[in-house]
Amino acid sequence: MGALNTAGSVTFLPDASPFSEYTEISGRAQAMAAERRRRAGCGLSGLLLRIREEGKDSIPEHPYLYETDVEISLVSGSCKSPIESFWNGSSAMYILQKATHNEESDSMEESRTDDAVYAPELLPKASPGPLALSVGRAKQLISLYTMVQNPNMTYLGKSDLAVLPLLWVRCDGSDTQHTCWIGAEPLKAGNKVTGVNIYMVSCDGPTADKTCFANLEELKKEHKIRHHSSVVTTKGFARYELIAAAAIEDTTAESESNIYVDITWNGVEKILETPPLVSAATLNIVLESGDPRSPVFQLYRELQFLLALAEGLKTGVTEWPEPSESESALKLVQEFLTDLKKKLDGDCISGNKSEREKIKCDTAAVDSCIKSIFGEREDLDFTEQLWCKMKGVSSYQELIDCFTLVIKSLELGEIQPWIHQGSSSFLSQLIQQSYHGKMEDVPLSDITPIQMLLEIGLEKMKKDYVSFFIGQELATVTYLDYFISTSVDLQEQVHRVQKLHHMLEIIVSCTGLLQFRHENLFPLTQICMQYYKENPLNEKHVFQMPIRPALVKKFYQNDNPEIWKVEISSGHGQKEVKTTWQVSTNAPVEHGTANNSECLPMNLRRVLKRNFPVVNAGLQSEKVQRGGDLPCCQQM
Repeated sequence: MGALNTAGSVTFLPDASPFSEYTEISGRAQAMAAERRRRAGCGLSGLLLRIREEGKDSIPEHPYLYETDVEISLVSGSCKSPIESFWNGSSAMYILQKATHNEESDSMEESRTDDAVYAPELLPKASPGPLALSVGRAKQLISLYTMVQNPNMTYLGKSDLAVLPLLWVRCDGSDTQHTCWIGAEPLKAGNKVTGVNIYMVSCDGPTADKTCFANLEELKKEHKIRHHSSVVTTKGFARYELIAAAAIEDTTAESESNIYVDITWNGVEKILETPPLVSAATLNIVLESGDPRSPVFQLYRELQFLLALAEGLKTGVTEWPEPSESESALKLVQEFLTDLKKKLDGDCISGNKSEREKIKCDTAAVDSCIKSIFGEREDLDFTEQLWCKMKGVSSYQELIDCFTLVIKSLELGEIQPWIHQGSSSFLSQLIQQSYHGKMEDVPLSDITPIQMLLEIGLEKMKKDYVSFFIGQELATVTYLDYFISTSVDLQEQVHRVQKLHHMLEIIVSCTGLLQFRHENLFPLTQICMQYYKENPLNEKHVFQMPIRPALVKKFYQNDNPEIWKVEISSGHGQKEVKTTWQVSTNAPVEHGTANNSECLPMNLRRVLKRNFPVVNAGLQSEKVQRGGDLPCCQQM
């Protein structure tokens, strides 16, 4: 079975003669070994400090080389963590793995074993993926890391030790326990390190045979024996995918969209048990916009054209949509203006009602499925209807031709369109001027027509989103003010409209797929809006909301969990120790060769929670000053 074990809680104690018990080693050999350890420790410590300092402003793009065989990378909370399947921490950490060499790196001097160099040149052009170190080498590195964190190791020549981030080493599973990771976490008291927690992760599998899984009572018994505990507690965790879209069958693109629920509960009774309804549950939503199956996909395409116009203002290069197979934008605008002229002349006042309704529906230009989400907006003003006609414009010249027709009709008084109060676009200003029979000259050149179209599209789409959120009683105008404000430049306004659309996609998905009602949609909307008031657009962000398991039980009660784990613990505070047994449908490690279609048991265990000095952590054995004899890192 797979397990993550804490291999020890190391409390640093003074030891005036760290090598005195190894009397069988000659004084000269002992001194040489100590010097080698000192040089290796100083080299590692110096490199780790350098990486930490260089990563304060931004995470280094390339790994660093330690000696000739180890790559070290710094991973922060904003980066994807390679240990996220079993580790919940978000602080910065070091990831150590086997160095990948290209042909140039083969000619490097092998003799400089204690040098730490920056190694972007060691990265191959096509990475073979993360490579693991042998378990023995990993334990060696953990021992050095633990040693350089020990303030009692005065012979290292470091009087003021800095607290280093957590460190994890990839292992190749070559030992009998199939260890795939070993980690070391400093224990701090203020700015000083008082000890180090050692973790070990082992992984077996894949297997489709659930009968080979560990028995809960056996796991509890093993924990009690290892940690000399008489009383243990258990805590369960299960993750169920509710809606997954890792691959969309009818498209070539992949999506990382997913909706899943994490459930935790106390008092686990058996392996793989279904969580009780009294459990605590968190809904997790990560959703990428643009799924063709979404009921708001047409609105997404409309937004994409808006983004293309905004990009054109910035770069001077605009990507136009492909010409429509039906009517061109210019023809639609001509027909639209003709209808308005007839209305002004009184030709249509008592005309065919169905024809007027057809015009209204055409100008709305929305798919029937979108109408069911938004309802039919009946207050589209002239500029919004014009946007609906012109959003299919296929060239800069066609754009100019469309606006030329509109401005000419306004100048001649052939139309007297109405616009919403407060409309601030340049075209709206021209329309207001036309009411008084006098309009300023408009040079339809350079970026002016693009900006005019962007402005009317922006105003129309803002009203679409506001209509939805207010109509569904999910937000107030005051709460939406940040997203529709005109006090920022056009580019920022477009960015905020993107946020509105992403929130809409999330709400629509939970409405259609999970059948959420207002009492669930309202808090979710508030969570999304609060996040986007403080952060830029991020479609990979996981939005989280606490829910009752009963709300989504029907989606997972007959399914297997993606992740199921039990945490067995004993002791309290600094003396608490844990063993975690976990099974997942995906490989918990990147450097394994497991088949993801089967279950993969994994075990995370803290082997020890006792105090002992780490003064000769790299040697084969060690006398412990507190708590009896304990194995050192080499014997985990």
